[in-house]
Amino acid sequence: MKEKVSNVPKLRTRRRVLRNEPTPQEIILWSRLKNEQLGYKFRRQHSFGTYIADFYCREKSLIIEIDGSQHMEHEEYDSERTSFLKSQGLQVVRFWNNEINTNLDGVVTRIIELLE
Repeated sequence: MKEKVSNVPKLRTRRRVLRNEPTPQEIILWSRLKNEQLGYKFRRQHSFGTYIADFYCREKSLIIEIDGSQHMEHEEYDSERTSFLKSQGLQVVRFWNNEINTNLDGVVTRIIELLE
């Protein structure tokens, strides 16, 4: 019987790459989430199963995803991913890059509402 190879080292490496090479929108939103500025601790690039979430608040079981145009080509994958995360008792909220760029205060207000 062939032994199943663990994806943990691969996932760890991928998370590290994502943290070290954030998108401009991730940098912008992280500047508002880090250091418990909204009253809760957020983690960047946290994994659940084989999926990696952009931002995660453990205390509120809240995942924040930032989507760019590439996500329009991966709707089925994103849908499966969101279903898996919800099945784990997590709430997933998605924002488009454009929302971060043009309405950061509105995005932060929405996050605060979800945290309350």
